[in-house]
Amino acid sequence: MSAATLVDRQQLPSAARVVVKVGSSSLTSPDGRLDPDRLRALVEVLAARRAEGGQVVLVSSGAIAAAIGPLGLPGRPRDLATQQAAATVGQGLLVAHYTRAFAEHGLRVGQVLLTAEDTVRRVHYRNAHRALNRLLDLGVVPVINENDAVATDEIRFGDNDRLAALVSHLVHADALVLLTDVDALYSGPPSRPGSRRIGRVEGPADLEGIDVSSRGSSVGTGGMVTKLESVAIASQSGIPVVLTSAEQAAAALAGEDVGTWFAATGRRTSIRLLWLAHAARTRGRLVLDDGAVRALVERHKSLLPAGVTGFEGEFEAGDPVEIVGPDGVVVARGLVAYSSDEVPDLLGRSTSDLRAELGPGYDRELVHRDDMVLVRRRRPHAATVPTRA
Repeated sequence: MSAATLVDRQQLPSAARVVVKVGSSSLTSPDGRLDPDRLRALVEVLAARRAEGGQVVLVSSGAIAAAIGPLGLPGRPRDLATQQAAATVGQGLLVAHYTRAFAEHGLRVGQVLLTAEDTVRRVHYRNAHRALNRLLDLGVVPVINENDAVATDEIRFGDNDRLAALVSHLVHADALVLLTDVDALYSGPPSRPGSRRIGRVEGPADLEGIDVSSRGSSVGTGGMVTKLESVAIASQSGIPVVLTSAEQAAAALAGEDVGTWFAATGRRTSIRLLWLAHAARTRGRLVLDDGAVRALVERHKSLLPAGVTGFEGEFEAGDPVEIVGPDGVVVARGLVAYSSDEVPDLLGRSTSDLRAELGPGYDRELVHRDDMVLVRRRRPHAATVPTRA
């Protein structure tokens, strides 16, 4: 069954491939230590799904949380070096628990660690796509996590939520199930009197006026805001989402009326465009004149040096950059074909002039339209599906 035909939660039991994301707070005890009983309970649910013939990809947080107890840390570390150290210890502990728990059901797991860089570089994501599909073909349950131990900047708020949505596209999943420490989306903080469970969301308009400002648990890294940003990435590009608690995972996968069902509101888009739009860490920005903006947005042209009036940042050829109009509004993201050292000599010049003065090879596009996605500024919870430039 394809994601486009999965229009309601009652169809979840017959979905061929599901991505399940579980947060740290769903796997740990109140003191922050990894709770093997909670982990095994989740594995039992996922193993039952496998026994019924469905494929499961698990995106699991919890590596840093798993190391809090063994390393004697008072809580989740704040500095990057300690986060990385905890991730290296905790990831091994986490996967060891998953390996033993799934083995009790005759299943093998395969650890896959991804970073945002892996999801924007063409060769990297193609390799990830092949590896994950092969694991599934072999009957293995992929266990995916952000590769925190080698992060080159701060481990960012809610990365695994977004990662789960992007992985759903990478593996062509029929649905995404987000397991968190609350059982559904509510109209306000669940502890507030009068807050009600929202059982179904048809689109961004249904989220207007909903208060999701409360922080997530002290063990995890996200709250409801990051969950809804992840939901928007998936649902507005063709993949329905169920958001609920780990305790209700079995009921959710069985299609019961638990949690919140987010209907798919858009069509599945190119994986590569989706990754570029949502996963790339941009290295700089190119500033365009009005004519170049119109050429990109209205005529879907490549970006030529003649239309670029300035740039910011330091980048190499192949790095992702933001493309902005003269007013500073972002209109696109793309992979730049030149380094920031080369760009000053190109600004405002025609490709014929560049070829004549600098030689063949300097008459190419600054950003080719196949390496570009048009974007619009968006509010939280209302992510826009990228369109090909």
